[in-house]
Amino acid sequence: MRYLPLITMLIPLLLGGCAGVERPPEADGIAIDASHPSSAHSSRVRSLVLHYTDEDEDTSLEILSGPRVSAHYLVPQRPDRELGAPRVYRLVDESRRAWHAGASAWAGRTHLNDSSLGIELVNAGPDREPATTPPGGPVAWAPFPDAQVEALIALLRQLIERHDIAPTDILSHAEIAPTRKIDPGPAFPWRRLHAAGIGTWPAAADVARFRHAFAADPPTLATLQRALTAWGYTVAPSDELDAATRGVLRAFQMRYRPADHRGHPDTETAARLWSLLARYRPEALSSPALAGATPGPPG
Repeated sequence: MRYLPLITMLIPLLLGGCAGVERPPEADGIAIDASHPSSAHSSRVRSLVLHYTDEDEDTSLEILSGPRVSAHYLVPQRPDRELGAPRVYRLVDESRRAWHAGASAWAGRTHLNDSSLGIELVNAGPDREPATTPPGGPVAWAPFPDAQVEALIALLRQLIERHDIAPTDILSHAEIAPTRKIDPGPAFPWRRLHAAGIGTWPAAADVARFRHAFAADPPTLATLQRALTAWGYTVAPSDELDAATRGVLRAFQMRYRPADHRGHPDTETAARLWSLLARYRPEALSSPALAGATPGPPG
């Protein structure tokens, strides 16, 4: 009799363990069995999109909590003294679609809310609308404090590893919506992120080589438009400096030539664009659209 309690306890375990799995939980009248996970899958997140809030922290939290807009993460400007580490707010789970990108496109993909994570940085942006200059004087852009940038770098490293994000898919809001948006603006330290192993930046030697070549024989505007499309933007090769082209050039310059981001085509912009293509999308330079306009290596 003294063995009966032990046997009574073992019988359910033996019977239930015959198949090596426990009874699956029920969901809406069906039994979901998760005992055969597949290895054939990947993250649906293809890109990371950086924004500034144009508001202070409290207002940013209020706005990004819905109901009209949201982001996956919000990075404050100051470290949290109580936590002893930078606080980063997660507002939307990474498995869910946040409403941060709006009408957007990059590298042939559209509606980037479906395939991206949105990261907002608390930042006041410009002190006036850039469109008011030069009549309104130069625009002053709010800086991004070191503590905020370091917190962002730590967050981005985690997201890149978790979702296997390519350097060419670390993007600004301006790049995916160049006629509507300018954030995170020319004060954002893209070069510092690249030095930390995040995102893209042109190689100085390539920039010098293309600058020299284009000084004597610059690409036509239509060729420049095709090169911008090869990099990831959506712009028609119209050979006209229309509003769409100016917006794309401004977004490109804000990131890679922030000292002059008026949206004007010039040799320096072309040199940096071709340098990026050579470093990250070399196949584009040998395509029929660009092969004839791409200088060869120095002799």
